Formats: sequence, structure tokens, C-alpha cells
Amino acid sequence: MRVLVFLHGSAFMHASAAGRPRAERVRQSRQRERSVTDFGCYVPTDAAVGKVRAWQRGGADVSYLSSRRSAADARVDRDVLDRHGFPAGPVFFREPGESYADVARRAAADVVVEDDCESIGGSIEMAAPGLGDAVRCIVVPEFGGLAHLPDDPAELTAT
Repeated sequence: MRVLVFLHGSAFMHASAAGRPRAERVRQSRQRERSVTDFGCYVPTDAAVGKVRAWQRGGADVSYLSSRRSAADARVDRDVLDRHGFPAGPVFFREPGESYADVARRAAADVVVEDDCESIGGSIEMAAPGLGDAVRCIVVPEFGGLAHLPDDPAELTAT
């Protein structure tokens, strides 16, 4: 099973969001607090590292989806993943003219875990609306972490 994990807002958050309630994290993002654009200093959302590790241990082929749009920016995300101990996996990003749904198809994802994009306008910025039933999409609250998701990757298709 291929699991594509969205980074910004799902697995990562801006540094000043650490230790803050989710509503405050969303407010910071909406107001473009300084650390929101300091992508190299992003930190994991609640339980994200452990959850993604559990999926990989359970046999999932894990990859990541960046909101950034270049290979250089994806390398910054890869560095953040490495620094915080996320499992290895490719980091995908949108090429010119691509939607997030297009990238999910290109990554051959069976499951996409993404956030609801509350701070930036909701579903227009998500993969789920463009995927229909072809890919299982799990939408989590932005900056809410992944702790509530099952550890067994097989359960992601039934969640």
C-alpha cells in the first residue's frame, strides 16, 4: 500500500505553533506569523513522526507531498523530515499546471493523508476533491496532528 502524507499543516507545522492549541496555530497561519514562511524550521505536528513510522513498519510505502513547487524547496522539506526522524521516502511537489490530485495520481498513492486547509481556504487547496473514489483520502484538522489515526496502515483504508 502506498501512503502519501501531506507535509505542511498535516505532518509539519511552523515552529511557533509548537505547544500552542490548534486554534492558535490556525490563527498564526492566517496572520502569516513570521515562522509560517520559515519552512526550514518547521516541526512535526502531534504524533506525526511516530504515526508515519508505524505505517512504514506495518508495510506501507510512505511518500510525502509538499506544498512547495520546486525541487530545491522539496529538498528543504526532505531536510526537515530527516532532522525530525521521519521515515525515508520521496517528497513530491506540484509541477507547473498540476493539482495536488494530479501529484497523488503520479505518486500512485492508495491513501492520501492531508489536512483540511482551514487557514488557507479549505477544499480548493486539497487533493481529495479531485480524486473521487480512486484513492482513499483521509482528511485531518489542519495542525491537529496524526495521533488519532490508526497505527496499522491497513486500517487507513477503512477509516
